[in-house]
Amino acid sequence: MGSLESDHTDPLSTEFVYCNGAITEVLKYGSCKTRHDTLILVIPDSSLAAELDVFGINGQIEHKLTFLRKHVPRETHLVLIGHSIGCYIILEMMKRNPELKVLKAVMLFPTIERMAQTPQGRVVTPVICQLRYVAYFPVFLLSLLPESLKHGLVRLAVYIYSRLSPLSNFRTHCANAMYMGGQEMKKVLDRDNATIKKHLHKLIFYYGAADHWCPVEYYNDIKRDFPDGDFRLCESGFCHAFVLNAGAEVAKMVVKWISRDLRT
Repeated sequence: MGSLESDHTDPLSTEFVYCNGAITEVLKYGSCKTRHDTLILVIPDSSLAAELDVFGINGQIEHKLTFLRKHVPRETHLVLIGHSIGCYIILEMMKRNPELKVLKAVMLFPTIERMAQTPQGRVVTPVICQLRYVAYFPVFLLSLLPESLKHGLVRLAVYIYSRLSPLSNFRTHCANAMYMGGQEMKKVLDRDNATIKKHLHKLIFYYGAADHWCPVEYYNDIKRDFPDGDFRLCESGFCHAFVLNAGAEVAKMVVKWISRDLRT
């Protein structure tokens, strides 16, 4: 989970906090306990933990809400930035805690509906939902490889499937990622139109032009259903896993979108 305060002149640092049954790594500028009135909170594609089903969908949502409750003052205004399933988590956070002072929520390549019906979902779902236990044995064998080779293989998998991240505990986190992915396929079904309608003026959606996790069809559907919403279609050729080769470009783009809200 990334945490970035509005005063970006502070050095980048890493902090580990115990949150909702999980040791959580927080990348941040400055301190989370701050007097600044605005906090930019980045919720990435999938973070993993070890207890209380934190790496399941519901656990991930409650994990983020617990983090805000314990580490961010209640009066702090929030700019939420989500990627992929992080966008689904943001909508659920806003739904479950209406008292969150959200100025803006940016949804990058949002997987917020019908995931199992997407081109990538139709390929992945049978594997992660039905065959994930069969896959544990080869994953165990892969965990015996040297660390440098394991990280190289994971980076290759990220590039191909846009679903995994390079992590230190290869065996455990691969299993957790498959579990999380299975929950995504089963639970991310209908779009939460009620929450979107309630917070429409705060939301910015950014869809990929060739994204197999949230196809252009979904962009056209949501734009038709909410004609007054802010829905943007990528014109720069960014892929779903943009962090691999276009992270800086997307970050600069998002800064332009939210700069006015940070000044007010």
